[in-house]
Amino acid sequence: MYKKIIVPIAMDQLEHGESVLGIAVKLIDEGGEIILLNVVEDLNAYAQGYMIVDFPLEMIEESRKHAVKTLEALRTKHGINGRVEIRTGGAAGSINALAKEENADLVIIASHRPGLIDYFIGSTASRVVSHCPCAVLIDR
Repeated sequence: MYKKIIVPIAMDQLEHGESVLGIAVKLIDEGGEIILLNVVEDLNAYAQGYMIVDFPLEMIEESRKHAVKTLEALRTKHGINGRVEIRTGGAAGSINALAKEENADLVIIASHRPGLIDYFIGSTASRVVSHCPCAVLIDR
């Protein structure tokens, strides 16, 4: 069905991410590629102007290393043909940029019940759907 699927997985939502990964495994063509993506939020960009102290680069690097290790373990566990991609920045923008760069066929993203903050700034899933260059499947 699909030759290239991107599966964004948040480290604080691993159980839901693994469920979404199971969907990708069922939808991928034989020989297709699944890209497991984690976006490490650039907290310094968000905090600029509000906080005096920058978040240490070591903290961001540790988050990246943890994400690589965790997603590689998931990839191996499920026998997935593909790779792990770690980006730094905003989640929705990074997901959409990777989908465009990779000419992906599908992005499968986990969603959650909207909280109060989502009504003001919108959810990552809604921003991905609005701007993604390929099909998007949202799993709730």
